[in-house]
Amino acid sequence: MSTKSKGKFGTYLTIGTTLFAAFSNIKKVRAAKGENDTLQLVDGLIRVAAVATGVALLVRELREATDDDILTD
Repeated sequence: MSTKSKGKFGTYLTIGTTLFAAFSNIKKVRAAKGENDTLQLVDGLIRVAAVATGVALLVRELREATDDDILTD
């Protein structure tokens, strides 16, 4: 990741916007399933997986920031 942390608020904000993107991608996956468009379905699933990975990385960053706060007290 980057050397400069965006802080807890920034991380929470990023998680929220990333989850919003996930819901948009889930809609696209459902639409692709309804249209039997395999290529769009695969694209949508890859995008959802990328968003899930991004959220997991952000949660890890948030936990590490919390651990750093505890260690500095």
